[in-house]
Amino acid sequence: MTAFLLDVDTGIDDALALAYLAALPDTEFVSVTATPGNVDADQVARNTLALLELCGHPGVEVAIGSRAPLAIPLLTTPETHGPQGIGYAVLPEPAGAVSARNAVELWVEHARARPGELTALITAPLTNFALALRQEPRLPELLAKVVIMGGSFYYQGNTTPTAEWNTHVDPHAAKEVYAAFQGQPLDKLPIVCSLDTTERMELHPDHVRQLAEAAGAPDPELVLPDQPEGRRSTSGNTLIRHLSDALRFYFEFHRHYDQGYIAHVHDYFAAGVAAGTLDFEARPATVDVETVSTMLMGTTVADFRGLWGAPPNARVVSANYPEAAFGELVSAVGSLARRLG
Repeated sequence: MTAFLLDVDTGIDDALALAYLAALPDTEFVSVTATPGNVDADQVARNTLALLELCGHPGVEVAIGSRAPLAIPLLTTPETHGPQGIGYAVLPEPAGAVSARNAVELWVEHARARPGELTALITAPLTNFALALRQEPRLPELLAKVVIMGGSFYYQGNTTPTAEWNTHVDPHAAKEVYAAFQGQPLDKLPIVCSLDTTERMELHPDHVRQLAEAAGAPDPELVLPDQPEGRRSTSGNTLIRHLSDALRFYFEFHRHYDQGYIAHVHDYFAAGVAAGTLDFEARPATVDVETVSTMLMGTTVADFRGLWGAPPNARVVSANYPEAAFGELVSAVGSLARRLG
């Protein structure tokens, strides 16, 4: 059993990551917290509640922490994920309610109550995690594993020429988080899934077709580049229908930015790393984040050779295996969709 503390900004690829973790037989959702990023924090929380219920996990505590980055105005991205954050999908109204408790306090409370047991996965800007580290500086020792989706090192940024989205939304939080891990043992350093490897996770229309087949959907699920934009799925399988509608929007976004009719599913890869189901390789590095230069705001820099004379504070993923990862995704989420019907 893997017990997760999750922080998300759901988000199409966050949604796929949540569906994947919900599909695994040994996932415990201890708490899922909402950070503003792809959409505002209240919409993130609603999306997350609705999706967890849709995936057969009602009753998970979903809480909101900060509603803005630490030091700069909030920037959201409706052009990438849609006005509600989940593309063309319209999720059912959740039966549960957002927790009245504060996300930051939940992280600290759970980590203190279960030292060495919890895996932290952050697929959002690092705002809530930075605030939790301010409140409990021992979090690096208390958590069993930390996985972060964010950053870009020897790779073009996806928000500015040098900056990745999550880090660009709250660079000050990211800088604090990496500083907090300075001097920790290697096995306690966060595993960082940056654009260098997450953009290798190119989901294609054929993967959507395979998901529907694995779910036992009676009709082929065809999301194709020559179809009209905004076309909605008619699949009789509820989960497949919602994922298909979300992913169609993502395919169209990537095509609008000349990347092809594909979807980079960054957060699914990070979820597989956190769950221990996807193979990868990583290198220790000292990571820092630019927070002063207007041109380079949110740029992440990794010193792999010790030139700064500072100990490593991260393990940066250097290799992954997309073909195997998509086989795992189709098998797990397809089986979940089949069970849910």
